[in-house]
Amino acid sequence: MAFGVIIIGDEILSGRRTDKHLAKVIELLGARGLELAWAEYVGDDPERIVATLRRTFASGDIVFSTGGIGATPDDHTRQCAATALGVPLELHPDAAVLIQQRIREMHPANSPTPVDLDTPDNRHRLNMGTFPRGASIIPNGYNKIPGFSVGDHHFVPGFPVMAWPMIEWVLDSRYADLHHATPHAEKSLLVFELPESTLTPLMEKIETDFPGVRVFSLPSVGDAERGGIYARRHIDLGVKGEPEAVAAAFVKLREGVHLLGGDIVELAADVSTAGTDKSRN
Repeated sequence: MAFGVIIIGDEILSGRRTDKHLAKVIELLGARGLELAWAEYVGDDPERIVATLRRTFASGDIVFSTGGIGATPDDHTRQCAATALGVPLELHPDAAVLIQQRIREMHPANSPTPVDLDTPDNRHRLNMGTFPRGASIIPNGYNKIPGFSVGDHHFVPGFPVMAWPMIEWVLDSRYADLHHATPHAEKSLLVFELPESTLTPLMEKIETDFPGVRVFSLPSVGDAERGGIYARRHIDLGVKGEPEAVAAAFVKLREGVHLLGGDIVELAADVSTAGTDKSRN
């Protein structure tokens, strides 16, 4: 089962808001020995959201969806999820209780009148608890207004202060058995003075000789802001996969770069620098 994330909202695509979810989801997964397989951005277009969800529901992946679960006219995710599944929206009884608790909490303590749950505004707020039939709720410790899960799809608000703890709750309550279940390692080095075209045959050979190991190559024209060794034109070249296979593959990768005449700075597994390698001289 792969992990994916759908980030919904016109405000992200227009640039009115900068997305922070992608980096955080990667961080939350990584802390549990998991990794993100894919991510998609979708605007507030119901047809496009429905098409996206139909495809991802059929994928069998574990998917987090952020945004669009409120009760304003530009919030479409709840209805789109129901449409994609071919089921109606229904007021979830547990969600109704939580929303009404929130309404009571927000009622002024010094008000001369008791809270009226039947006002048009308060009845409208219950729409935030209407989810596709068969959904379960995701607790929201920030303001009690829950998200919802349908199978392995998990829908949370667009606000990071709410969404991120809710995603953590799902990961820890639903998928604890997957945490650190697959040993994983990543090791890389910076290569100078060689083009990618020269390195490609070596990369292909590594993947052939070490099944299950993936080689990655990230060229840079130089990062002046980061400075130091990163200011030079370079390629971040590495391998990732099962730790023992990665260790063996990295030895061959390093030897291959030496034979091709590349200048190397080796990186630790956490991508911190480990000093310049002068051994080829």
